[in-house]
Amino acid sequence: MSAYVLVAEDDVKQAEVIRRYLEREGHTALVVNDGRAAIDEVRRRQPDLLVLDVMLPLIDGLDVCRVLRRECDVLVLMLTARRTEADLLLGLDLGADDYMTKPYSPRELMARIRTLLRRTRATTPDDPVLRIGALTIDPVRRTVGLDGRPVVCTPGEFEILAAMATEPERVFTRRQLLTVTRGFDRYITERTVDVHILNLRKKIEAVPGRPAYLQTVFGVGYKLTDGSSRAH
Repeated sequence: MSAYVLVAEDDVKQAEVIRRYLEREGHTALVVNDGRAAIDEVRRRQPDLLVLDVMLPLIDGLDVCRVLRRECDVLVLMLTARRTEADLLLGLDLGADDYMTKPYSPRELMARIRTLLRRTRATTPDDPVLRIGALTIDPVRRTVGLDGRPVVCTPGEFEILAAMATEPERVFTRRQLLTVTRGFDRYITERTVDVHILNLRKKIEAVPGRPAYLQTVFGVGYKLTDGSSRAH
């Protein structure tokens, strides 16, 4: 499964190690050393995946992610030396699909990349469009619609929404939903799911603070309904 991977890393040695591992696995890899170059390259030739260091010159990785998420849904795997939960949640809130803390094993990084690419492409033509109220989730095209208008979701958000849409009204725990996202870093917690749910509510709920579709089941987790509670 060959892919075009853009690596935004200002540490020349680390960038070269990542590039060599990627090419060894059959991918095409390009390295850029600052945030401005990363944005320009994604705009010029949208890669399948962006490996993005947080501490970049000119424009840092967080701002790169913020800019790109307004324009496209490229997969983003963020690399950072920051290890606090607040840093993790900020990166996910900006739309990163996975998050690795330094130092890391290049082999683990490759495993994360394989997982991201595999889950994004693992659809079949026979998958049905899921319809829950005014929501439509297409597992083949990986699109979401609401009342006929498109809803742009990050891959992590899409995985959670699609998983819940297969079983409307079922209550999912945070741990269950965490298994369908892409994060396996030891610093990732179940609050990761809360961030994704919060972002989804901003996109599909008429009043995010009073959700009709993505409802909280206190003490347990979340469930997806058909939105009929909006009438109340």
